[in-house]
Formats: sequence, C-alpha cells, structure tokens
Amino acid sequence: MRIAVLLRDRCKSKRCAIECIKYCPRVRAGDETIVMGEDNKPIISEDLCVGCGICINKCPYDAIKIIGLAEELKTDLVHQFGKNGFRLYRLSIPKKGSCIGILGQNGIGKTTAIKILSGQIKPNLGDYEDEPTWDDILEYYSGTELYEHFRGLSDNKITCVLKPQYVDKLPKTLEGKIGDILKKGDNSGNFDTVVEKLGIENILDKEIQKGTISGGELQLVSVAAALIKDVDLYFFDEPTSYLDIYQRLKVARIIRELSKEKKVIVVEHDLAVLDFQCDNVHIMYGTEGAYGVVTFPRSVRHAINTYLSGYLKEENIRFGEKIEFSARPPKQRQGMRILVSYDNLTKSFKDFNLDVEKGIIRQGELVGIVGPNAIGKTTFVKMLAGVIKPTEGTIEYDLKVSYKPQYISPEYEGTLRDFFEKSSQKLFNSSFFKAEVYEPLHLKYLLDRQLETLSGGELQRVAIASCLVKDADIFLIDEPSAYLDSEQRMVVSRMLRRVMEKSGKSAMIVDHDVYFIDMVSDALIVFDGESGKHGKAQGPYSLHEGMNRFLKDVDITFRRDEDTQRPRVNKPGSFMDRKQKQSGEYYYKM
Repeated sequence: MRIAVLLRDRCKSKRCAIECIKYCPRVRAGDETIVMGEDNKPIISEDLCVGCGICINKCPYDAIKIIGLAEELKTDLVHQFGKNGFRLYRLSIPKKGSCIGILGQNGIGKTTAIKILSGQIKPNLGDYEDEPTWDDILEYYSGTELYEHFRGLSDNKITCVLKPQYVDKLPKTLEGKIGDILKKGDNSGNFDTVVEKLGIENILDKEIQKGTISGGELQLVSVAAALIKDVDLYFFDEPTSYLDIYQRLKVARIIRELSKEKKVIVVEHDLAVLDFQCDNVHIMYGTEGAYGVVTFPRSVRHAINTYLSGYLKEENIRFGEKIEFSARPPKQRQGMRILVSYDNLTKSFKDFNLDVEKGIIRQGELVGIVGPNAIGKTTFVKMLAGVIKPTEGTIEYDLKVSYKPQYISPEYEGTLRDFFEKSSQKLFNSSFFKAEVYEPLHLKYLLDRQLETLSGGELQRVAIASCLVKDADIFLIDEPSAYLDSEQRMVVSRMLRRVMEKSGKSAMIVDHDVYFIDMVSDALIVFDGESGKHGKAQGPYSLHEGMNRFLKDVDITFRRDEDTQRPRVNKPGSFMDRKQKQSGEYYYKM
C-alpha cells in the first residue's frame, strides 16, 4: 500500500518552480498524477502514483513524502486529515484495572489518538469528504474490543477527562484563583484528598494569570483538575513535564493507584516513569506529520526494550535507530585540567537561601545537576553564567560562557536562519556545527520558519543549538529534555557527549529525566534542602556516588535491565528494592 503526503507547512508553491509537477514522469506522459489545488498546493493521486520518488527529491522544501506501508494497514485506517493529509492507523485499547501507556516520537498522532478515544474527534475511517455516522463507525468496529467503547461514546454513556499536553497555555484560557478553579470542576468530592496527595495546598490562593505560578505548579494543577473528575476514562498527556523526580514519582503513584479502579491511558516520554507506572504499553511508530501506527499492547518492559531497539520483530518493521546504554567505566577526573573553581557560595533572597559547597569543573567533562524543583539549581547555574552575583564567595575563571535558560520563548522576530546567522554566522556555517549539532537536531526543515510559529519541542531544539553555536569554553544547559520525545532525548544526550568530547569543552546540565542524566553525565552535583526555602549543593561527585546520594533522598532504587542495560526503577517493596536498600546501593554498580 502506498500513501502520498504533502506537508503543507513546508510547501511553498509560490516560491518554487512547481518541480513536483514538472518532473513527474506520469504527468509528462499525460496523466493528472499531480495537479494544483484551489489553495495553490499540489494534490497527488495515490492511485496514479508509481512511487518513483522523483517529486520527493526534486521538491526544494522536502514537502512531499511517498511512503510504502504494509498492505494489512489498509483495513486499519482510523482517521485522515484531508487529501494527502496525516493518517492514523489503529487505536490503543482502554482497560479497567490496568494502566495503559502510549510511547512514540512527537508528531505521529499520539494526541490525536487520545482525542479520538475521548470523543473530542470523531473518527472518519479515512472518508474525509463524507464523514461517517456513528452507525458506520460501530459497524466498522463490530466484533472488536473497541466496539463497546465507541458505542458508549455514541450514546453519551462514557465520560472522559483529558489532561492536556501543553499546560503553559492554561493561564491564557483560565482566570481566577487556583483553588476556586479546581473547586468549580470538582464533581467527585475528592478536592481535599487530591490537593493533599499532590501537595499543592500552598498555591490554592494564587491567581493563575498573574505569572506567579511556575511550570511545575501548572502541571500539578492540571493533573489535579483531571483527578477531581468522577469519570469512566482518564487520559494524561505528558503529566510529568516540568516536574522534578520526586513529583514525577508522586504523580506516577497516584495515576497507578487510580488505574486499579478506572480506565487510564498515559502518554509519557520519561521512560523511567513510564516503566514505573504502566502495566502495558502501545508503541507508536510512523513518520512525523505523515502517518502514525499504534501497535498491539506489550508488557511495559518488553515495550520499552522494543522501542529502544527500533525494530518490531513480529511485524518485521524497522522504525528507528537502535538506542544503546552502556555500563561505561567512570571517567578519571583527576587527570583532567581544572576549568572552573568556586569557593563556598551563598545566594540570599527575601524568602530563599542557597548554599553551595566549593567545587571544581574540569575541562572536557559533562556535569549533571539533580535535585527537587525550587531548590536553587537554576540560581546556581545563573551564578556560574554571570547572570546573577553570589551574596558571598567567589567564582574563579576567565572563560566564555554560553547559557541555555530553563524557560524558552521566541523573543527574536524573524526566521531561524536569520537568527543563527545574526548570532554567530561563522560557527553556524562551520562543518563541525552542521555535522554534530545541525543534522542530529533536524533543524534543516525549521530554517525558514518564523520562531514564534515553532512548537515547544522545536523551540527546545533551537535553544540547544543556539547555546552550542556560541564560541564558549563551558556550556550551561538548563532542562534540555523538556518537550522532547524519548527518541529526541537520547539523540540530544549522545550529541552533547560527542560535541564536548570532540571540542574539548565542558558542560553543566540540569535535568529531571534520570535516563537522560545517566547517558550524558560524567559527574554529578546533588541538591537537597527544603523547596522554596533553602537549598544546598554538594559535589561534583562521580556519577555512581552522586546518583546513590540522590536516589537515597528520593527513596527509590535503580537496576540495569539485563537485555538493554538501561536503568529500571525497582517496584517499591520488591525483592530487588529491599536488597539494594539493605546494601546501600540505590543505583546500580557501574
């Protein structure tokens, strides 16, 4: 089966010579395989297309995709967004008593799938011109596990709630005090219980629109708004973005507990959290903006291992690169040149105080920074970057610093190409940057886009590249994994290691994704204290010692998966959990 997809945001037919039509051999033979539509965009006939690939290679904006799919998928089409538009094949199956996960890259229909299951989008079964009735949909799913689900949706007998993906948009659509907003949506009578479990008592009197609420607090409010609903089916779209590891595990435990009584589906990119909270997982594969396929459910361990392998054995489909974890020996830091040294530092604010023990950063190493939210990690990074000055203590270095902030916004007005050439044209045009940063981050298709039109994940990749394109000796990168899918996180972690090793530069990386920190770090700085009141930073330690200290505070243990060597969270109270805690090894041995 062959499908033809036009990526409409890339297509710029007014600026090209219509190469797709001019060079198509079937058009030159007299067929109308590709014609111009009323909106001045090409329309490709899939029945006439022979799949030669000439239009793909001739299009100057890479806006056309001709894809060969398994013939079996022809009967599994759930929804299509117009002629030559995105297509979704198959759906995940909600089940009571089991927490169901969805795992896949961005842009292949995960959010579309849960919107269909929640009733926000009515599936058209590929008939985008004449929308099918509910009777047609029920006949299509007759005899399948989804029949009863869609019958319930058609009769309005199934109630659903969807926690949205982008919680930073909530202040634009809601107004008032957080407590009042939540109470207004409470139909379960569990307001007090949910607020206590999530620990959000201290923000109930905050105004959601006044900019006094952080991304992590917005995420917790969004999760709370879903939990206080008494419905049949709960959807959580990326419920751990902005949260620290403590909060992620807290939310994961609550969602897992909820799944014992209700139907729950979770879209999650943090593999450690997904492994911890879900029982079964649907992998999604496809091509960004073109199509997405939901696979049949697998046990969570098997699903994550399959996803990391990039290969579906049963279907004989290669859908991505293999991602490998290695039990690498710790880097010998003593032989490395000291790049930055700092004394005991103190930074005092009106309601918060940060103490940093003296330490050194060596040339060529990547230092991970871990700890709860609101504990001073970003403050410490800003002191090293020279953005703010310490109240007490000194930082000794005469180096150029490049800093990527935690919260990113498209302040530059113009295209990405203009932005890069204005910020550092020499480095942007260098072969090193193009090979090691530009290509892995897939920035090619974003160059002619206006920065304000980029999504959160696209903006994050741009911010990382913008940091690395600067001429600097040390790079301070705050939460680079936010908005990125699982595969992109692994790509970025490998890219950062490669860039630092080849250039001999150093980096300090703040992040909450344990997989990401495990892959990218040589050493670790650990923060503890009381969130919002006082924080203390210690290290850098070796990766093993630092993770051991950190995980002891979190009260969880990690082991390595026997097949993939990836970190796995031990289930609380399990044999391995008890054994590792008894021996004091909260983190697996390197």
